[in-house]
Amino acid sequence: MAGNDWINSYLEAILDVGPGLDDAKSSLLLRERGHFSPTRYFVEEVITGFDETDLYRSWVKAAATRGPKERNTRLENMCWRIWNLARQKKQLEGEETQRKAKRRLERERGRREATADMSEDLSEGEKGDIVSDLSAHGDSTKGRLPRINSVDAMETWASQQKGKKLYIVLISIHGLIRGENMELGRDSDTGGQVKYVVELARALGSMPGVYRVDLLTRQVSSPDVDWTYAEPTEMLSPANTESLMDEMGESSGAYIIRIPFGPKDKYIAKELLWPYIPEFVDGALSHIIQMSKALGEQIGGGKPVWPVAIHGHYADAGDSTALLSGALNVPMLFTGHSLGRDKLEQLLKQGRLSRDEINSTYKIFRRIEAEELSLDSSEIVITSTRQEIDEQWRLYDGFDPILERKLRARVRRNVSCYGRFMPRMVVIPPGMEFHHIVPQVGDMDGEKEVNEDHPTSPDPPIWSEIMRFFTNPRKPVILALARADPKKNITTLVKAFGECRPLRELANLTLIMGNRDGIDEMSSTNASVLLSVLKLIDKYDLYGQVAYPKHHKQSDVPDIYRLAAKTKGVFINPAFIEPFGLTLIEASAYGLPIVATKNGGPVDIHRVLDNGLLIDPHDQQSIADALLKLVADKHLWAKCQQNGLKNIHLFSWPEHCKTYLSKIASCKPRHPQWQRNDDGGETSESDSPGDSLRDIQDISLNLRFSLDGDKSGIGSDNPSENDGNTTDRNSKLESAVLAWSKGISRDTRKAGFTEKADQHSSGKFPVLRRRKHLFVISVDCDSTALVETTKKILEAADKERTEGSVGFILSTSFTISEIRLFLASGGWSPNEFDAFICNSGSDLYYPSITSEDRQFVVDFYYHSHIEYRWGGEGLRKTLVRYASSITDKKSGKEEQIVTAAEQLSTDYCYAFNVLQPGMVPPVKELRKLLRIQALRCHVIYCQGGTRLNVIPVLASRSQALRYLYVRWGVELSKMVVFVGESGDTDYEGLLGGTHKSVILKGLCSSAMSQLHANRNYPLSDVMPMDSSNVVQTTEDCSSDDIRASLETLGVLKN
Repeated sequence: MAGNDWINSYLEAILDVGPGLDDAKSSLLLRERGHFSPTRYFVEEVITGFDETDLYRSWVKAAATRGPKERNTRLENMCWRIWNLARQKKQLEGEETQRKAKRRLERERGRREATADMSEDLSEGEKGDIVSDLSAHGDSTKGRLPRINSVDAMETWASQQKGKKLYIVLISIHGLIRGENMELGRDSDTGGQVKYVVELARALGSMPGVYRVDLLTRQVSSPDVDWTYAEPTEMLSPANTESLMDEMGESSGAYIIRIPFGPKDKYIAKELLWPYIPEFVDGALSHIIQMSKALGEQIGGGKPVWPVAIHGHYADAGDSTALLSGALNVPMLFTGHSLGRDKLEQLLKQGRLSRDEINSTYKIFRRIEAEELSLDSSEIVITSTRQEIDEQWRLYDGFDPILERKLRARVRRNVSCYGRFMPRMVVIPPGMEFHHIVPQVGDMDGEKEVNEDHPTSPDPPIWSEIMRFFTNPRKPVILALARADPKKNITTLVKAFGECRPLRELANLTLIMGNRDGIDEMSSTNASVLLSVLKLIDKYDLYGQVAYPKHHKQSDVPDIYRLAAKTKGVFINPAFIEPFGLTLIEASAYGLPIVATKNGGPVDIHRVLDNGLLIDPHDQQSIADALLKLVADKHLWAKCQQNGLKNIHLFSWPEHCKTYLSKIASCKPRHPQWQRNDDGGETSESDSPGDSLRDIQDISLNLRFSLDGDKSGIGSDNPSENDGNTTDRNSKLESAVLAWSKGISRDTRKAGFTEKADQHSSGKFPVLRRRKHLFVISVDCDSTALVETTKKILEAADKERTEGSVGFILSTSFTISEIRLFLASGGWSPNEFDAFICNSGSDLYYPSITSEDRQFVVDFYYHSHIEYRWGGEGLRKTLVRYASSITDKKSGKEEQIVTAAEQLSTDYCYAFNVLQPGMVPPVKELRKLLRIQALRCHVIYCQGGTRLNVIPVLASRSQALRYLYVRWGVELSKMVVFVGESGDTDYEGLLGGTHKSVILKGLCSSAMSQLHANRNYPLSDVMPMDSSNVVQTTEDCSSDDIRASLETLGVLKN
């Protein structure tokens, strides 16, 4: 339905019919008058065409009312309900128009400022002349679908890949995923994406040069679903085993790995999974580290084999993949499948729900933020169609096609982008396996060929299940295969079929709308669509001409396509918007011409296959005309079938994977840097999976002594020069430190230091790797309150602290200088803590054991982990300009509210003092401003809103804890994080995950909570408060209360 405006004309016709009605008898407005019945007209044309479930139920109640006067009164009230709905829709449309205008102005201003910062004269390429044959996304438009011209070309490419042994990780969290008998259409979460990711994993696992592919998803152990979804591992059988036999290894191939997270024994919708994303990330991180170590033993010469890329599918997996990519320092790919901003716009256009109601139902703002983070973190964004880039991704703050073209031109010329980054958009259509498909070439009237070698097989059972609906089963079948979802536009298709008599005489209609047991058991939306279809069948008397079977298996789908092709039928996809249209490719492979929506991916498919017609999904007559043309014109039908079969190989999985792997190869390789083990030292099975420099003193970690970190490397504007300086610096430091550390190690062994020696004076560094539990103090309050809280936590675990089984980590927004003052005020030495996470997670220090002059050692490798897309000097200049623009205009003096704090800033944290916390824009506004200018970073208000820290996009205090796991093997489940009732704007990241959390009631409950008032999404959408890993103390929050909470968690014994 195009919208609800058409309802107004019906209302006016009903209200205006017949002159001379007085107000006292207004309830008679809907009574029949002469030959024209506005009541019947309203009921038939409005109520039957409106897909709102509650309106339908109201109509049922009205129809069941005995008294005609009461019935008409109810119908009149329904009129006014819809009128109010239309008025509300117009109001929302006006608000949305204003938002779009504001967004356009913000983007234009950001683009101007970014161009001004990149102050060099624009090259001809940046103006568009040199790159005139390039799209705004860096890909040629002349050959959008590169093809493998022959088998020889594929074999040549395959031979070039044979030396590689790649490990690839795919992530798709929601829905029910398994390799065989997929329950597609079971619910809205188990649809085309499930099939796509499974087949992608299977196809990649069969490609030359790929050793292992893991598809990570959620483990579901619920009585509501099949037991197979609870299996932790499932191997996907390869599509073609013959060419892989010589490359098979112990752990090679493609696998589904199911990670347990979220409510146990419960299958929940994707909108409810957000609070449990950190738990999935921790479980996935554990699996990848273990697998990398295992692959290292098999094919890596003892060194871990890290994933060459991690690919997230949909917003929830994109959010997870960004965190995993940051924790492991490996490249990230992202595929949106369907995008939140586009869905939000579509829902607002319908006018049925307000923004708050939409978010309450779909958690849409959390989804949009996850997609923005995916843009911040991804090397490559893979789309199925050009439309997805041009019409959907451009709605996001983090992607601007015009600015992307300018940045791409500068990168090609090796000119600085001043800290600005844009992900590369790549169009790779989904693939299919065609080797097992035999196109249907016979028809219902043709004689079946029978011989002794190949006896004719009986008709598939699904054929009889469909044909039992038809009075004349030999007529061509018009096939639609889609969920009973309003956006699939099935009701318009039925109307078009019902109102076109020539089409009804020539063809039958088959609707495969998923699986159902009873209408009452379906979701309200799906049930509403199905009821509308049944009513239309009854209205147009389509009995014997429309099939709508209740059940089908995934294995039946090929037979359904064959049936339609055998009857010389047509496949139709009439959706309002179709992101890609995989079913169109499937139908084409079986020899079916297609009729498809002109909105979205089908346009690209039609351009390549040229095997059908495109229609306007809102134009009922257009749908009927296209179907009639193909069904009636046998020559056109045959030509479309021939074109489809001739060009279908362009959508094969080998073609898809070849392009996919070539794009991965173009990414700059990234992986944990400490895996190089040049010291020849022995390794131990009990050590951390990622630790390669073992049994040596702290200086051999390539850590440098420091108090506040230097500013080296920030001033360089040339990206290639920066990379070179970093590489040289790393190499020199590594060589010098490794050589020195070998001597230290030999000296310590001669002196008799062993693992059992006093843990505070010698042994492996750092000492935190030998703790039974680690208590992470992340309470965001002022220094005085933090001292008192820390004393209570230390006192609560005094016995275990003395034994050495419990260690402590301080995790704050303080600089290391402020931490030193904090320790002095509490009377502690640095060695009483195992690590210090500073500057909101941008720096990581350990207490120095061997140096008396320097108290702290900074983890240099942590910086290499988080520096991805760090904007450096270009970011700093933009932030300084932003700070100078925030003034107190009400006072008349226009004094600055935000000032740069150079003394508090470090290499990877730009700090600003906030003089009036109540007057600064919310963090989401600053994040939006920076994204519009292609600056990727993590913005945090901290210390009660009096300080603003800007750090690398994938740095945070929670990510620092994951780094400790990756680097040192400190199990996240052994960590306990202490937080207040609220905190800095990165507070939500500290609660989720496999670690345990203790919320100290009464701390940070007032001033801090104001920092979260203007969030992109409510904090309640992401808080896992029902988790058994989260407990709260009593209001007093004494050391005894804290110990009781730890005993509840099973961390300490009574």
